Amino acid sequence: MAGRGDGPGGAGPLDEVLAGTVRRTGASAGAVYLLDEASQVLGLVVLSGVPVEVAWPWRRVPLSTSVPVSDAVREDRLVWVGSHDDMACVYPRAAASLPYRFALAAAPLRGGSRCWGALLLMWPASHPAEATARERGHISSAARRVAHVLDESAAVPALPEQPRLLPAGAAARAHGASAEAATDYVERLPEGALGLDLEGRITYLSSAAASLLGLDAGRLQGTRPWQSLPWLDDAVVEDHYRTAVISRDPVAFTALRPPDTWLRFQLYPDASGISMRITRSPAPGHGRPRTGRTPRSARHSPAGTAQAGRLYQLVHLAAALTETVGVRDVVELVADQILPAFGADGLVLSAADAGRLRITGHHGYDQETIDRLDGLPLDTDLTPAGAALAEGTPSFFASPDELARRYPRAPQISGKAAWAFLPLVISGRPVGCCILSYDRPRDFSADERAVLTSLAGLIAQALDRARLYDATRELAHGLQQALLPRSLPVLPGLETAARYLPASHGMDIGGDFYDVIRIDATTAAAVIGDVQGHNVAAAALMGQVRTAIHATAGAPPDQVLARTNHVLADLETDLIVSCLYAHIDLAGQQAFLASAGHPPPLLHHRDRPPAAVTLDPGPLLGVSPDLSYPVTVLPFGGGTTLALYTDGLVESPGTDAEATADGLAHLLSEYGGRGLDQLIDALLREARPTAHYTDDIAVLLLRTAATPPA
Repeated sequence: MAGRGDGPGGAGPLDEVLAGTVRRTGASAGAVYLLDEASQVLGLVVLSGVPVEVAWPWRRVPLSTSVPVSDAVREDRLVWVGSHDDMACVYPRAAASLPYRFALAAAPLRGGSRCWGALLLMWPASHPAEATARERGHISSAARRVAHVLDESAAVPALPEQPRLLPAGAAARAHGASAEAATDYVERLPEGALGLDLEGRITYLSSAAASLLGLDAGRLQGTRPWQSLPWLDDAVVEDHYRTAVISRDPVAFTALRPPDTWLRFQLYPDASGISMRITRSPAPGHGRPRTGRTPRSARHSPAGTAQAGRLYQLVHLAAALTETVGVRDVVELVADQILPAFGADGLVLSAADAGRLRITGHHGYDQETIDRLDGLPLDTDLTPAGAALAEGTPSFFASPDELARRYPRAPQISGKAAWAFLPLVISGRPVGCCILSYDRPRDFSADERAVLTSLAGLIAQALDRARLYDATRELAHGLQQALLPRSLPVLPGLETAARYLPASHGMDIGGDFYDVIRIDATTAAAVIGDVQGHNVAAAALMGQVRTAIHATAGAPPDQVLARTNHVLADLETDLIVSCLYAHIDLAGQQAFLASAGHPPPLLHHRDRPPAAVTLDPGPLLGVSPDLSYPVTVLPFGGGTTLALYTDGLVESPGTDAEATADGLAHLLSEYGGRGLDQLIDALLREARPTAHYTDDIAVLLLRTAATPPA
């Protein structure tokens, strides 16, 4: 774990502002996430109030993931989750892996020139479900203070491998005679007293507690009870501790100390740790344990993750795999989350393709090794991957010697010391192979083998689904690119520029389109539209709409839209289309516009203030075959700029589209003397300062020359 004084943003100032924020807001825990612009991933940098093990599944969060911190950054807003019920409704994946009662807030770290990431704060279950306006203001102010610290940092911080954990704010401790008196008081009590820090380690225990637990105090001090006492080695016991830490609720449970002693544990948490009271308890009804088990040997995760942590980690990983979209998402999730969860050092993920194993992702291997392994036949005998796929059974090798007995050449390929070969199979059909490797010999317990085998089935389904998605996306993306104009026509006296941007997450295709059609030397048509949906059908319909408009271009705008609407009716499509058509008469210095439910354009006449055009819009295309579309006439003299756009530019959660459009209009005059491409850049920066688009965007700009053509 990184020590204090190193790390991003200057660990000292960042740690201090987080600690102060937690204290001032009354939060039980806090964290700072930083955004890596290149990978579009939020990384956990510093943490306070909860153990690292609890936060480990969330140390890397793709910006496209639907969780509070990513939503706060992507949508540039404060996210409040007042209860676990709210969490389950809005963020079911997070609720599944954190099934505790608490309130949560996430706020973007908006700096002077960029968004640094997010501030995350948590409150105990006793916090009201609704945050007051004053409390929201305090949270936003705290986020600005964190952002200011990052603005002042000397260099752009890099994401650390592990977050820093701030020590809990210890309460004032008694000293001298008072401390001795307190210790004497506790020692005289017949019940046991035990103290835990927020990491679950024993910081204090009385003689009665050691006697009741049946182990010398020296062997218990500094350990976690469920790791040092075999009869408490139970995921449910650790879960009670996690409940106390996260929700700050008092917790009580009973457990059986072999052979026949029942003990009652009562946990009382606060910001500095947990006080535990231990007393003898009568046996529960029917002689069945309430949470304890019959004795068995203690088990320790080689990666240092305790049982309940592993349990919720698996729930988190399973939920995360269901949300992966493309093959790259699957590879990144396995590398970033599954490898650390099982303490692995290397990964090779292969997909079955045309009878061979094609490597789709890897971690911890040099390129020479990957080149040697890439493209092996499905029935290869060089490594266990072929046999694992053929038999559908995972293979585990604890050491190079064990692997060499069956595959003599395999250990020399990578230099690793232990391996898990997991076949990825769906209904008997090979999908690929996932190889986890370790730098040191490792024994795989029966539980670990069972968990990895189950996880392989989930990876197989995610990889198969992702490959289908990628193939569909590639087809639709190619179709869309083929249908959008490669260049815009040149007309004397008319400058044009256009830009199309896909959504920053999800399927990067859509139905947005634009075009400029030359009719004659002084006349042109400009069109922009948005087909409902983000799939192959939307891209195909976009092409059909463009073709229909091309066929009727030159006619009055209302007729162009009416005829195009008839074409959609004949196609009997379920999709609807918004469209704005402009007939530009350069000689007459006029523009004739008709709209089919499309956002109004922005207009700037020379020597006049810019504004959104007031249009009388007609209905969307495809709603009904017999519809009319009103025409609006605009003066379009020399030096006039007209901006057409799709709704992705002005619509985002929590904002008013009309207000956003009005706010963008001033840029048309501000950039009047600059190129249209610079104006498009300015419009995008103003509308989407975080560069994260929830919808695709098309922008088409037209500007007449100062002196129109004759």
